[in-house]
Amino acid sequence: MDNRPLEQRVADLQSPLIEKFVAFFSRLADGVLHHWLAILNILFLLYVALPVLAPALMEIGAKTPARVIYTIYRPACHQLPERSFFLFGESPVYDRNALPANGIADSDNVLVRRKYIGDATHGYKVAICQRDVAIYGAMFLMGLLFALMRGHLPKLPGKWLLLFALPMLLDGSTQLVGLRSSTWLLRLITGAFFGAGLVWYIYPLLDASMRRSFPDGTSRAQTKTNPPKFG
Repeated sequence: MDNRPLEQRVADLQSPLIEKFVAFFSRLADGVLHHWLAILNILFLLYVALPVLAPALMEIGAKTPARVIYTIYRPACHQLPERSFFLFGESPVYDRNALPANGIADSDNVLVRRKYIGDATHGYKVAICQRDVAIYGAMFLMGLLFALMRGHLPKLPGKWLLLFALPMLLDGSTQLVGLRSSTWLLRLITGAFFGAGLVWYIYPLLDASMRRSFPDGTSRAQTKTNPPKFG
């Protein structure tokens, strides 16, 4: 019969479970830190691919999952139809005067106008705007380029990042205050320029930080053993 106090018996039972719990999350954290680049590339691919999937789902009649995607992205993007790409319609882009006069697409209220998804004639809009497609698409592509040129791509100085952002800031701000109207091509170019510059600036810093954390390719879970090397 075990004569140990109840508290001691409970502690002895919990100790192996806690150790397994800590070891699991330690390995999980190590995996994320070691494969951060692949994880980010996959996330950016998904982020830009799901909005393109939404109009495809609308086209085949799968309206419920399509509307779920539109709703998920609504807090992250204005989704205005005149600044979005359309698929499966007469044109990939539309000016406001080319949108249907249905009280939604032609509304002066942006909160109403953003709700217009599309129709069989005009097609269905991508769930993020043209500039966001360019930004996140460029971040994904630049992430792939960084993976291919890892260790050989020079770091981008912070002042150069401002130059990558400046065209988008000028294009967006001058349109916002009504000085001029942007075009889908300008939104695409300036967004891609900014997205590429952002990755070029941040990823080498992240890579250097990870290499300092694991200089010999080890994980924290392996520090008490003879770990293998990367490569």
